Amino acid sequence: MRLLLVEDDIQLADVLAAGLAEHDIAVTHATTFGEGRERAAHGHFDVVVLDVMLPGGSGFDLCRTLRDAGNTHPIMMLTARDTVDDRVTGLEVGADDYLTKPFAFREFLARVRALARRGPRFIAPSLTIANLTVDLASRRVTRGEQPIELTAKEFALLECFVRHHDEVVDRAAITASVWDDNHDPFTNVLEVLIRRLRRKIDDGFEPKLVHTVRGAGYRFGV
Repeated sequence: MRLLLVEDDIQLADVLAAGLAEHDIAVTHATTFGEGRERAAHGHFDVVVLDVMLPGGSGFDLCRTLRDAGNTHPIMMLTARDTVDDRVTGLEVGADDYLTKPFAFREFLARVRALARRGPRFIAPSLTIANLTVDLASRRVTRGEQPIELTAKEFALLECFVRHHDEVVDRAAITASVWDDNHDPFTNVLEVLIRRLRRKIDDGFEPKLVHTVRGAGYRFGV
C-alpha cells in the first residue's frame, strides 16, 4: 500500500512514516500545499492524508483542488481543531474521513486501512488480464486455476502493472509506486523484483504478460 502524507510537522510525519512502514505501507511525504498537489498529481496512492494547516494553503483547499482535478482516492484530514464546522467543511470539500490531533497511532492505522479498502471509485476490486486474476481487496492472485503467492513488494509491483495495463510504464513511475522516498533509484533492485515476479506469473504460463520495452520501461499485457 502507498500513502501520501501532506504534513508540515516533520517530527509527526517521521513517527507516522516509521509506524506505517512496519505494516508494509510506504509513505511519500510532502510538507506544503504546492508539494502535496504535485505529488498527488504525479503518483499513485491508495490513501491521501492531508493536514489542515499547511504552508501555502489549507488542507481543505488542497482536498477541493484534488477532487476538482478528478482525484478519487480516499482522503483523510488531520487537524488540531475539533469543531463541528471544521469536520463539516472537510466532508463538504470531498474528504472521506477526519481525525483530530492528538490521536493514537492504532486508530490512525485502522482508519487508513479502512479507507484503503474502499479504493478509488473507478478501480474494480478484481482485475483479469488474459488468464491472470488479481483481487486488489483480498490481495489474491491466480493464473488460470493456480494460486500465486507473492510478497508485499511483488504484489505492489503487480498492482502497479495491472493498474496501467497495456501502457508503457517507465522505471521512475514503477519505483514511485512500489517504494517510498528513501529508495535508491540507482540500484538494480527493481530489475531483481521484476525477474522474481516474472518467474511467478509468467514462467510456465501463456501468454507472457511482462514485456520489456527497451529504452522506455515495461508493458504489462498480452
